[in-house]
Amino acid sequence: MSGGKFAESEVLLYPITIREKGNIYKPHNKVMSEENYNEKMVRDAHTKEIDLVERDPKHLNDDVVKVDFEDVIAEPEGTHTFDGIWKDSFTTFTVSKYWCYRLLSALIGIPLSLIWGIYFAILSFIHIWVVVPLIKSYLIEIQCVSRVYSICIHTCCDPFYDAVGKMFSSVRVVFRKEV
Repeated sequence: MSGGKFAESEVLLYPITIREKGNIYKPHNKVMSEENYNEKMVRDAHTKEIDLVERDPKHLNDDVVKVDFEDVIAEPEGTHTFDGIWKDSFTTFTVSKYWCYRLLSALIGIPLSLIWGIYFAILSFIHIWVVVPLIKSYLIEIQCVSRVYSICIHTCCDPFYDAVGKMFSSVRVVFRKEV
């Protein structure tokens, strides 16, 4: 900023991250052109891209809902069905689980996501606008009470404990071993 002139620079309030996996609609397209990058900088910084490839990045459901055919149906040695029946059972289980989940998530998932979004918005609102201010006000109010309480304790209890300490300060304990 020399000579009273201001240098033109773009100031971003939030860092913009570029996904290494590519854009969300073309996950394998890793190269972003400069016009797409500039368009991305213009977008609202509060929107978040959704990853269509890695849908559980925090591994919330790793140990809960990973249920495969082998986890549910298993035939021990000596009791095997025909190979064709076993293959058809596997296909039926896998496909029915897949499509039933898709249908349920299509029919019930969107209304539930609306309900959960509203619930967490209300929860966040209550935490930000009610809980934290109440805790802060309580801490401010209790600070005054704690000072008065501390003065009372020091006034009443300190002389007593000093006297008891002086009484027992002259006590000497000696251990002797008698043979």
